[in-house]
Order: sequence, then structure tokens, then C-alpha cells
Amino acid sequence: MEVPNKGRRRFLAGLLAAGVVPRATWADAGSPAFLSAAAKADGSFVLCGIGEDLQVRFELPLPTRGHAAAAHPTRPEAVAFARRPGTFALVIDCATGQQKAVLASPEGRHFYGHGTFSSDGQLLFTTENDYEAGRGRIGVWDAQSGYRRIDEWDSGGIGPHDIKRLPGTDILVLANGGIDTHPDTGRTKLNIPTMAPNLAFVEDGNMVEMATLTEQMHKNSIRHLAVGHNKQVAFGMQWQGDGPATSLVGVHRMGQPVKLMSASTTAMRDMQGYVGSVALSSDGQTIVVTSPRGGLLQYYNVASGELSHSLEIQDVCGVVAFGTGMIASSGNGEMQQIAYGMPHLQKLTDVQWDNHLIAVSAS
Repeated sequence: MEVPNKGRRRFLAGLLAAGVVPRATWADAGSPAFLSAAAKADGSFVLCGIGEDLQVRFELPLPTRGHAAAAHPTRPEAVAFARRPGTFALVIDCATGQQKAVLASPEGRHFYGHGTFSSDGQLLFTTENDYEAGRGRIGVWDAQSGYRRIDEWDSGGIGPHDIKRLPGTDILVLANGGIDTHPDTGRTKLNIPTMAPNLAFVEDGNMVEMATLTEQMHKNSIRHLAVGHNKQVAFGMQWQGDGPATSLVGVHRMGQPVKLMSASTTAMRDMQGYVGSVALSSDGQTIVVTSPRGGLLQYYNVASGELSHSLEIQDVCGVVAFGTGMIASSGNGEMQQIAYGMPHLQKLTDVQWDNHLIAVSAS
């Protein structure tokens, strides 16, 4: 793929060489709206910045397959996480293409492929597995001092996968999936009979609130999150029980009970027990989830708590809110802009998109 802002990168590099240090913004990286990891036809891996028009703004190399990324709230800087159970993450200057730092998980830990920044961008938080203790951790990294690790907190559960920050706060919400794994056994799930997923809300290392599922749903691993402007949290799950799940989607707001979305047995079976990504509409009224296994994108009405409709998209996984609609990506290279529940802009790229689309702040 052509990198449209290559000239701008040379210009910035020239200013740096001359001792002039401009304050770079995401505009210097081509003003991407989203980030996504991808695989190229030659077997190499990249992190891409994607514009609102679905055009690739930049394409930066990764050493291995990526999973998700974290976009710095002000600087054109991204942290690209390796696929679980990865032990490193790369900090990339998306304006110059330079690698700024490598995050290495402490001995006895691995990353889960997700992270998020504090509201001021000074700290990065990562989800990690302390696999000898069988406990989830939150890594705390100083983004102002070369991404030096400065602290770690308990995640409030086992298997923390996704992590988000509630808008306007520094309260973190974690999807503790409840599944214990160990590198010696690969991705084998070691504790299905006793797993206990939860949503944990953590601020400055302290547990603010924890939301759990009923005993009948304890085999529903909470995996992925989306947060709304009103601090509403939508979550997608992956069912580890027998037969079709009764629900794979829920919503929660601090101080209120968890609300699970419902759908027919057929609709649940079609998802094959697996939600790959989740998005919450800008008005907070619709939750959209994807299943690459089922090749489905499902829309849920938050008020009614019911499935409204589904779209068939082969190998779909990434989804993110965009304006009044959604953007979805798939492993076959498709990128789709969806409005009013129907695709209206489709682009076929020459990469295979990985699991997640991450929104980039315009600030």
C-alpha cells in the first residue's frame, strides 16, 4: 500500500535533525480515525491508520501478528500489542514511523493484547496475566518517561482481556474473563468449572465497583468492552458452556445491575458462542457485536434488551462506532461503513484485518 504522508514524515525528520521540535499531532500522521493490525499477502504484519473514508493513511511494520492498539489522546503515538499471550508491545510514532519504545512484560507475565491511556496521556495501562499466581494484573507505565514501568495493580479477577477508561474520568473498567491459562499449556483453559467473570472498575489501584454475572452464566467469559459518553459499558462474551448461550451481550452502568441482551436460540447458535468485538452507538441506544466464527454482525436495542437485526459479513470481527453508524472490518480485507443497519460504503483492501478497530482521538 502507498503511504500518503511519507513526504510529511521526511519533513518532520528534517526539522528534528535541525533541532526544531514541533508539537506533532495526529494530523501529522494523516489524520487517521481508526487503528487496526493487519496481515499482508507476503506474510508480514502491520499496524494501519485508517481514515473516515476507509482509506489507509499509514502502514507500519510489526514483528509478529498484532491484536489491538492504544492510541495516545494527543500525540500521534500508538501502542501495538502482540496477540495473546504476547510478552511485548511496541510504541510507534505514527508520524515518523519510528519505534519509540518496547514494552516487555515482567517475568512470569504476558499481555492480553489490550491497553488504554490515562485521560492526560501520561500513563498507559495494560492487562496482564500473572500465570503462576493465576491472577490478573494491570501494568502501569509512564508514557512521559520512555514508557518505564512504574507500578502494577490487581485487576480484580482472572484473565483480564479488554480494558477501557470511562470518559471524563480516570476510572478503568476491565473485562475479567475468568479463564485461567498458562504458557506451558498454550491457550488451554484450565478452570472452566470454577471460572467467575466480572467487570471491575478500578481507580488509582483501588477497586471502585465490581459487577458479576449470575451463577447460571458463570461460564460466559466477559472479553470485550465499549464505553459510552454517559459512562455506559457494553460488553461481549464468549460462552464456555454446553449448548447455545442464552446471551452473549450485556450492558452496565456503575451503581446499577447488569442487563443482559436476549435473542432467539437460533440467533445465539448462529454466533457460535463467540463475540469478537463490541461497539456502542454514539447515542448509547444500540450495541453492535461481531462473530468472525459465525460471520455475523448483530444489533441490540439497549432499551428493549433484544436483538433487532443481523448482517452477514464473512469473517467480520472489528467494529467501532462512527458518527451515527458503524465501521466494520473483516479477515478477508473488507472494510464497511454501515448506516441505519445497512452497509453503504464498502472497500476491499489487500490486507487481512485483525480482531479490532480502535478509534483515534481528534484532540
